[in-house]
Amino acid sequence: MTFPSGLRALNHRNFRRFFIGQAVSLVGTWMQSVAQSWLVLQLTDSAFKLGLIGALQFAPVLAFAVLAGALADRLPKRRVLLGTQTLLATQALTLAALVWSGHVRFWHVGLLALVLGFANALDMPARQSFVADLVVKEDVVNAVALNSAAFNAARIVGPAVAGLLIARVGVAPAFVLNGLSFLVVIAALLATNVQGHSRRTGPTTILEEIREGLAYARHTPRIRFILSVLLVVSSASSTSASWFPCWPGTSSTRARRASAF
Repeated sequence: MTFPSGLRALNHRNFRRFFIGQAVSLVGTWMQSVAQSWLVLQLTDSAFKLGLIGALQFAPVLAFAVLAGALADRLPKRRVLLGTQTLLATQALTLAALVWSGHVRFWHVGLLALVLGFANALDMPARQSFVADLVVKEDVVNAVALNSAAFNAARIVGPAVAGLLIARVGVAPAFVLNGLSFLVVIAALLATNVQGHSRRTGPTTILEEIREGLAYARHTPRIRFILSVLLVVSSASSTSASWFPCWPGTSSTRARRASAF
């Protein structure tokens, strides 16, 4: 089967497998995001603690993104992704087990959110750069566009499915399904014959590579502008997502009442 021009990156079998796995996993990730916020509200009824969970989850990404990006460039990306996806699956299933057993506490959620943040700090740069290894150079732009489309579609589907699950059976199944969704990505990676080896051309150190990357971004107006816009948009969206369940009229008290329907 040959895909049309707008989907031409899917003609590459390795990318097609990885794309399907990522699409499934991203839906699970957004499901867990909603379920985790709901769980924290049920446990604490605290807007501050809900925001704290968001800080714990995204702080490692903010603090180590540059270092993790340089590190991901030095390692076989397929092997890195197998490790991070396995850790993410374990994190989700551990949270599900704690909820189902009735032993979950706020500090459990906080610790697992921190684990999620450290895993994502390395997973995101490795995953994004691995896409370029799965297609020929002419199809890289299309592959990146399809990857972005899958991410944005998952932002719609994941929370909607999570809402239905929470209303019907509670938060634990959302964590279980997210953990299982990572197994789809792992299977896709195991079926992929691309290793994603480093493209380094010289014996540079990690610090030298970081300095080169920062200098390039700083002296390239288009990239500097895109990064600035992304910083503002990401900060605003993360803040609103973390605090939305705590707006007036949607406290955990009303949430518990809604879950009875």
